[in-house]
Amino acid sequence: MKNKLLILFISFAPFLVTIPLFAQKNMPLIVDVDKPVAVIQPTMWGIFFEDINFAADGGIYAELVKNRSFEFARPLMGWKILKPDTTNGVLIINRSETNPANPRFARITIVPGEASFGLSNAGFRGMGIKKGMTYHFSVQARQLEGSTLKMHIELVNNQGKMIGATVLVPDSKNWKKYSESFVADATEPKARMNVWFEGNGSVDIDMVSLFPDDTWKNRPEGLRSDLVQLLADLKPGFLRFPGGCIVEGRDLANRYQWKNTVGKIEDRHLIVNRWNTEFAHRQTPDYFQSFGMGFFEYFQLAEDIGAEPLPILNCGMACEFNTAEVVTLDQLDPYIQDALDLIEFANGPAESSWGKIRTQLGHSAPFNMKYIGVGNEQWGPQYIERYEAFAKAIKERYPDIKIITGTGPSPSGKDFDFAAKELKKLNANIVDEHYYANPEWFFQNATRYDNYDRKSYKIFAGEYAAQSKFTCSPDNQGNWKCALSEAAFMTGLERNADVVYMCSYAPLFAHADAWQWKPDLIWFDNLKSFGTANYYVQKLFSNNKGTTVLPMLMENKPLTGQNGLYASAAFDKNSNEIILKLVNSDEKSQTANIVLVSKKRLGSKARMFVLKSEDLNNVNSMDQPTLISPVESEVVLKGKSIIQVLAPNSFSVIRIKVLQ
Repeated sequence: MKNKLLILFISFAPFLVTIPLFAQKNMPLIVDVDKPVAVIQPTMWGIFFEDINFAADGGIYAELVKNRSFEFARPLMGWKILKPDTTNGVLIINRSETNPANPRFARITIVPGEASFGLSNAGFRGMGIKKGMTYHFSVQARQLEGSTLKMHIELVNNQGKMIGATVLVPDSKNWKKYSESFVADATEPKARMNVWFEGNGSVDIDMVSLFPDDTWKNRPEGLRSDLVQLLADLKPGFLRFPGGCIVEGRDLANRYQWKNTVGKIEDRHLIVNRWNTEFAHRQTPDYFQSFGMGFFEYFQLAEDIGAEPLPILNCGMACEFNTAEVVTLDQLDPYIQDALDLIEFANGPAESSWGKIRTQLGHSAPFNMKYIGVGNEQWGPQYIERYEAFAKAIKERYPDIKIITGTGPSPSGKDFDFAAKELKKLNANIVDEHYYANPEWFFQNATRYDNYDRKSYKIFAGEYAAQSKFTCSPDNQGNWKCALSEAAFMTGLERNADVVYMCSYAPLFAHADAWQWKPDLIWFDNLKSFGTANYYVQKLFSNNKGTTVLPMLMENKPLTGQNGLYASAAFDKNSNEIILKLVNSDEKSQTANIVLVSKKRLGSKARMFVLKSEDLNNVNSMDQPTLISPVESEVVLKGKSIIQVLAPNSFSVIRIKVLQ
């Protein structure tokens, strides 16, 4: 008998030694449901939008024509002449004295004896065309005296075969917008649009445009619906826009100026995108900002997806990594006036100067903006004195507006310490901190805000993303290890919701063929899109936010990495549910014994969502867009306890109903 027991023990020994210490002790995780410790802001989890990686033009803005108004540094960039053996062909005319916002247009001339002339547009790394989809072509044009030119518009696939066409005849000698619609008869991710001119004479063209019919909310000339849907699915508390470093510009002449992005589309003054040649490894000299996605569209998008609008404005400083150009303090007034005018544009009555412009764009009701950001990622005393001037002017006229300021690009160091000290003296409202670091940093910093001053400013974790290689590396991947480390870090953000008011991953979007920066939350090509593992971490947090923080303790301490475990808990008064978030970063499974302390009755079953991957290097992709995505299951309670095995390298969310 002893020998049989010995054999039995030896047989089970490998399994016994793999039981983790946490499970052996079976120490309970105590969640005190009836004693919330902090309020979670509705803005806790949000979205950071910046026009990097072709996020706006070529991305969420559904325009398919690149350089539609011939305003790029090279006027025909994006265009190709199809029939160059003509006497005249195309001429670019500049009318900057009469139309400084949109100075250039193209004049097409065909003389007798010449059959036709054509221009082809490549779109943004090709045009994504769908079979059966209606496409809307438009152009501003005028025929010159005696001209009889006709326009043949055709879509061709990558082999040059026509997959859709229409005809348009401009009939006015004055500028006029013309539109024609047609249906594509094939799907093609890399299509081109050809515009053939036939007849005799000259025609002037500008704002050559092509939009699909399936835009978000079916708005004409609107946004790409699949990308907006991915944002809406996050249920974000806020939308920060338009960046990011493009707010600053490489120099002040090319800074983002919101007033140039509203009004008629043809009057929005295009500028170069500051990311176009920023990185030697990913130069994109054809990257400009048309501002078809302008400040009105950002406000409208925020409203559509239920997010608070959070615009960020230039504070009189260009990017300090580039030129570090600043405007002198005695020349700062126009920059401050831009901020005051923006608040009126967003919140002013319809009859006010800027409210009237908002109304003309189709939104008479105010957007009810509550936040505004001054500067993006500046640092040093020159930033503090400029922020102070902005804050004084804004608070005097709009005392209820909350101002976002920042501590620079790094979460520590001399510049960070200086900014934190000065902003505390100035009683700053909400301070933006940024974190780009390796996964180990995120695991280690789950306790970052445990000891922050509760009487000082609140935190906006405005940009964070774990880097699988190093910051700015083109080899970074949004892999599961990075996403898991972000989940661990985010439990610390949620636990400290009395200090942390707003959080957003960055960057948001990346075009698969035209990116500059990795990692990113959402990837897309001309036809498809998908969320990364990081996206699903953000989604689980934002969709399971809760309204108050609940204490969740083991041996009277929060879980901040003990045995590789991280956790936070919340109560959602809207659904009357307890929400538990648990990260197991260990390579072995662990059994959690969760005890819910409450005088209220609890449901006997709970919903559980698990995000995991056996391989920490796994990533989602166009071919496997949901390789790492949440799996839902049911959990049975034993009284007011849950005994749950947490899979290795997993992030779990459990929702338990509280019965009345």
